[in-house]
Amino acid sequence: MSSSAFAAQIGTIPPAQALTAERVAALPAAERAPWAAYLARSDAQRAADRAALAAEREGMASWPAPPQGGHSEDSMPLDKPAAWYGSEPARTVVANILSFQTPAGGWGKNQPRDRAPRQKGQAYVADNNNKRATPGDFDTAQDPQWTYVGTVDNDATITEIRFLAKAAPQLPAELAKACRDAAERGVRYLLAAQFPNGGWPQVWPLQGGYHDAVTLNDNAVVEVAELMNWVSRGEAGLAFLPADVKAAAAAAHERAVQLLLATQVRTNGRLTLWAQQHDALTLAPTSARNYEPPALSAGESARALEFLMQQPQPSPQIVQAVHAGIATLRELPVHGRAFVKVDGTRRLVDQPGAGPLWARFYDPVTLKPVFGDRDKSLHDDVNDISAERRNGYSWWGTWPVKALNGYEAWAMRWAKPSP
Repeated sequence: MSSSAFAAQIGTIPPAQALTAERVAALPAAERAPWAAYLARSDAQRAADRAALAAEREGMASWPAPPQGGHSEDSMPLDKPAAWYGSEPARTVVANILSFQTPAGGWGKNQPRDRAPRQKGQAYVADNNNKRATPGDFDTAQDPQWTYVGTVDNDATITEIRFLAKAAPQLPAELAKACRDAAERGVRYLLAAQFPNGGWPQVWPLQGGYHDAVTLNDNAVVEVAELMNWVSRGEAGLAFLPADVKAAAAAAHERAVQLLLATQVRTNGRLTLWAQQHDALTLAPTSARNYEPPALSAGESARALEFLMQQPQPSPQIVQAVHAGIATLRELPVHGRAFVKVDGTRRLVDQPGAGPLWARFYDPVTLKPVFGDRDKSLHDDVNDISAERRNGYSWWGTWPVKALNGYEAWAMRWAKPSP
């Protein structure tokens, strides 16, 4: 049954706006230049990336199929003993990572790295097109042959950089240099991808649609910002990077902190939480996939708060943001309920003693839970959306627990400012 048949529908999820020259031209004159330069940089890099692949394929009657998709992080472990990174399995991963780096310096997502290296003429990324997309779907690629060619979604690019940095000290000199050079290119790629306001899009060069939004989803902005902090301090095996990259990374990290402060949503005059995506220009919450509304997100907000609490000398603005965000998270959980399978379909049911449990999304005005469906309908009860979406998405969870547990010790050092 289509979710649109349910009486509990409370709205329709609108599409996100891409970052375009027309939107930049509508900005106040004083704000246009950095955004126009950013768009030009993105356009030029996309053209260069595509030209590089076309040059490889010139004269070829056919070319290899795209690489195999799958879970990528498991193939790039970051917690092995140091000596493992010089082993044959690790070298296989290194060869794959080096070969699939895009001309821009990034990597695609959902691509196991313990496979064969890239072949001449092969696409840079696996097929990441949405197999369930229908006409008008927000996730339909503008060009199905060119999607996620460089991304930070699902920890892509970040993980490749970190793996190369771990591997380099355990490898012969020539291969170690290749790893360090590729890691540096990856960091420079992330620096080039950062928006003028300090955020990062999901895909760069820009791909259009919701991919152009400031992406907190899957903790992308936070994890890139953390990487920038490690780069600036020469931590996580990244001390080999040149001074200009470290300085640029320090500035990028600070801009990301300011971006998080700017995107924390005010509800009825008070600071609350963050959305999964924020519009690149307005910073307002925006939608992503058909079932992901412009709403506050408990999981991504908790991760943003953990990041802000990690800042060694937090400004009064950071302190205020953390206290406000934690206070909001404390207001939202339900108790005595569980999100479990009933007759093969997940439902929110009464279960004495269960909880606390947070919804994935909350309306930015009412702070009530909201749930989207694949047909773009918005609901106020998870049990009213289609079984496919209830089973296929994490609508309820315990994401804020870690941030809440860490808050008490943090708050003892950084008391809430007086009104």
